Amino acid sequence: MRKYKVALREDEREVLRALISRGKHKSQKIINALILLGCDEGEFQTERSVNKEISRVLGISMRRIDRVKKRFVEEGLEVALNGKRKRRKYTRKVDKYFETRLAAIMREDPPEGFSRWSLRLLADKVVELDFIDNVSHETIRRVMKKAASEIRDRKRPAPYSEY
Repeated sequence: MRKYKVALREDEREVLRALISRGKHKSQKIINALILLGCDEGEFQTERSVNKEISRVLGISMRRIDRVKKRFVEEGLEVALNGKRKRRKYTRKVDKYFETRLAAIMREDPPEGFSRWSLRLLADKVVELDFIDNVSHETIRRVMKKAASEIRDRKRPAPYSEY
């Protein structure tokens, strides 16, 4: 495995020290800052910790230390602290039009041999009617749960106000 050398500049070191000493930050961000400070081999650093020692003290794996060092060397301080941005974009399959069509199907009688609509039956029916290419029963459940909460919110009385 390739070894990555972390050499922090004075301003980066100050940012990391400030991050771990005050303020509210995510625990993972603080651990990454501690890793970088412990692995620092810069010109102003007097003592460097060994990965095994950092791993033992912080209770993390050696592999995590290597990943943080690699991100720092290749992509910079910000990415090393916060991790990479997620690149995947999720497109929504379900829109209001689909929700109203699903509600209309639910008002119909269930298929012969069934006493009520199940999530899987509803999923199969919307695919059969070409409302959508494919859909899981879990998506149907989420749509129904969202619709129920919206109905509940509409029925809730307005908060008391003074006249």
